[in-house]
Amino acid sequence: MTEAFLLSFKLAALTSLTLLVLGVPLAYALVFKRVPARALVEAVFLMPLTLPPTVLGYYLLILLAPEGFLGRLGLVWAFRFEGIWLASVIFSLPFALTAYREAFQAVEPEVLEVSRTLGLGTFRRWRRVILPWIWPGLLSGTLLAFAHTLGEFGVVLMVGGNLPGETRVASIYIFDLVQALEFQQAARAALVFVALSFVMVLAVRTLEVRWRSITGSSAR
Repeated sequence: MTEAFLLSFKLAALTSLTLLVLGVPLAYALVFKRVPARALVEAVFLMPLTLPPTVLGYYLLILLAPEGFLGRLGLVWAFRFEGIWLASVIFSLPFALTAYREAFQAVEPEVLEVSRTLGLGTFRRWRRVILPWIWPGLLSGTLLAFAHTLGEFGVVLMVGGNLPGETRVASIYIFDLVQALEFQQAARAALVFVALSFVMVLAVRTLEVRWRSITGSSAR
């Protein structure tokens, strides 16, 4: 059980960090920049919200196989940790991106305009104005992505299979226990997930309240 949960934590940590690095600039561009065909771009990035995990996993498996498009480019990541990492980034992107975008939308354009008028450069504007305003929203979105990745099953199973120590994360481990009729061990592992989910939801909710208090007080 320990091996499976450690692998899940590793996957969730790398995925949420990747989404933070990629999702924040993307959300900023969608809110403050003129993006051609914005609705189409947003629809593409938010599609994993409505796609069944097995469908997304199937197409990623085809792409990452040796004969697939990405496989021919050297990214033969099917049934490897790198493959489930890429699948997790794509599958959890909408959760992080939605939270990041809402955080940026709460920043008043007048505040940014005043900071430009005062001569603040891009770096100082981010450090002094934007980040103090949006950090709870960014952290909340990152925690949501972490929690979502931690509980993934379908897309991870499709892309990575069930290889102990490589792709068998905790959710697949519990599935294996149930199939083997080892219900007591499955119950213990599931209880760990329940506790983790409660802590994550509580943390996200606390951050949301904190973020609303910051934006509300700034608006006044």
